[in-house]
Amino acid sequence: QLQLVESGGGLVQPGGSLRLSCAVSGFTLDYLVIGWFRHAPGKEREGVSCISSRGGSTKYGDSVKGRFTISRDAAENTVYLQMNSLKAGDTAVYYCAALRSSSMRCPDVPGRYEYWGQGTQVTVSS
Repeated sequence: QLQLVESGGGLVQPGGSLRLSCAVSGFTLDYLVIGWFRHAPGKEREGVSCISSRGGSTKYGDSVKGRFTISRDAAENTVYLQMNSLKAGDTAVYYCAALRSSSMRCPDVPGRYEYWGQGTQVTVSS
């Protein structure tokens, strides 16, 4: 059974950095597309980033381009989201999601993903 376990959320000041982790079990990361999404109060669920199988390609939402970086560590079967220059508008619950695919491309729409983590809270405040 495929499971996703997120960690790394917390409270950070504006301009600070945070790294989120998504540990995958029950399936090799080599054959998964992984996406990061976030949901803030009063806003719709938003695509943050995604990475294709074996890291062939990546995408970023317009609001995080230049500040966030997605990566994967095959040996640890874990995907990371490095978040820099954080703003108050980044405050949200962040979710990782998985799609069983060997594609070298990744979709940025949540309806495509089959498995979801529990979410981790990120709060940016002074």
